[in-house]
Amino acid sequence: MTGLLPVSGAALSADARLLSSIRAVGARRGVDVDYTDDAATAEMLARHRRTLSAAEHGPLMWLGSLALVAAIVWPFLGHTVPAFEGRPELAFGPAGPLLVVAVTSLVVVRRRWKRELLHPRLAGYREVLGLARAHGVPVTHVPGWLVGRSMSGDRETVPVPAYAEVEPLPAGPGAGPGPASGEEAEATEATEVTEEATEEAAEGAAKGATEGVAPAAPPAVPAKPASVESYEAMADEGGWHDEAGCLLLFVGIGGVAWAVSEGNALGHLAAVLAVPLAITTWLAGARQGRERQRLREAAVAYVQALSAAQSAGASIPELSPVLRKLLEEEAEKVRG
Repeated sequence: MTGLLPVSGAALSADARLLSSIRAVGARRGVDVDYTDDAATAEMLARHRRTLSAAEHGPLMWLGSLALVAAIVWPFLGHTVPAFEGRPELAFGPAGPLLVVAVTSLVVVRRRWKRELLHPRLAGYREVLGLARAHGVPVTHVPGWLVGRSMSGDRETVPVPAYAEVEPLPAGPGAGPGPASGEEAEATEATEVTEEATEEAAEGAAKGATEGVAPAAPPAVPAKPASVESYEAMADEGGWHDEAGCLLLFVGIGGVAWAVSEGNALGHLAAVLAVPLAITTWLAGARQGRERQRLREAAVAYVQALSAAQSAGASIPELSPVLRKLLEEEAEKVRG
């Protein structure tokens, strides 16, 4: 499940201009990872994700959280301890140092997490994703941890950079690459391609045609099944059956209590109506839950098929928000 990369090496290597820009990113960042090597890129991302998780959930984070809770609770409970009676320095004094320890620990955690997030390998990979989008290469998804959403809620701490769109390569064999105007200095440097790279690509294609060797066709992207589309439509539906069933059950119990205490038959009627309706609601929720689980398994199988096609060289389109969320959830299960 976690084998689905944001973009495959085959897709990055399909355009000589993009490939040259990626090489320039690696050289400028001084990284030792070939971003077009899927295995090396996947290993790099997994390693840095573990490092970020350790920085975010390490012992210092627990220390800061516990100290913060203690600093908040101590002023309310400290004066209730008999041993601290008449001694305000013990009843209220420790809250200040605890707060200092909490803030210091959490700030250190945040700085370590941010430093790991800005590692040259990850910064370079975010540039690669931005360049891929600029060259029209679809990016299936951008993991939340890669852009710093894990400690920032929905806000991206270090978003994928946006570059000006690059004109697609002309269909003619001898045509040169289209210009990309309006980019900033760094973006221009990153996306600049030499004529030599384009000529080599054209010569390679001409040589293959001369020798009668047809270029290998990329594998087909698996079609999205109807079950996956159904999962995308109903993924955020439901979730109210348990609450509604409990509410109806309480209404029935309250009706019985009212009938017994007041001798009113309407209370029994409320119980007769509410309890079966509560059971019906729970059964409907259970059926919907089973159906959602079945569709979820189909969606997981579809994403796994996309991962296999990507490994074989297919260019995978951008995932829907529902499938991106599913991918994150499955990745958390594997990591946890």
